Amino acid sequence: MRMSHYLSILLLLCIASLLTQSTCTLHSRPRPKLKGILGFAWKNCGSPDDPAVMKTLSISPDPISVPGNLMASAMGTTSVALSSPLSLNVTLEKEVAGFWVKIPCLEEIGSCHYPDACDLLDQLIPPGQDCPEPLHTYGIPCHCPFKAGDYTLPQSEFYLPDIDLPFWLTNGNYRAQGVLGADGKELGCLKVSLSMHST
Repeated sequence: MRMSHYLSILLLLCIASLLTQSTCTLHSRPRPKLKGILGFAWKNCGSPDDPAVMKTLSISPDPISVPGNLMASAMGTTSVALSSPLSLNVTLEKEVAGFWVKIPCLEEIGSCHYPDACDLLDQLIPPGQDCPEPLHTYGIPCHCPFKAGDYTLPQSEFYLPDIDLPFWLTNGNYRAQGVLGADGKELGCLKVSLSMHST
């Protein structure tokens, strides 16, 4: 899953992990839960000379049940080392009555700027802790820096646990764009689209 996984899934990690982290906020009523994801699609959105490029990304089944298992494989390349700080700009939009509406940054979820994506990875997997499977099995790092080179994630199984959603993140069609950068330069850009269903 190496860099290909992070270039492809980094945006998903940020969104999914931040959704999970949002459960730390206390509320007086139960929060809606993510029950399914369908219609997942992706594409590169950077310039042709961006150093970090996704080559392939496959996620199945469609729909994906939450909680539940998904299968993912990916291939990607980066011609430069990716090291801290790596800025990440996320733009999240929802389709409303046929129009795409930008969702603002609320509780660190939505259209947010993250000064360092490496810090997000450190929050997900504390430094010094073994990388989770299947990263550990394949000897793949889960912290910055990532060396320049080609990376491949063979077909691997991942488990999605129960995820509590913010009250404003409801059923519907969403699209998100993540732009990775360093020193004021764009390193890579990925767009994903999907439909979410919640309780």
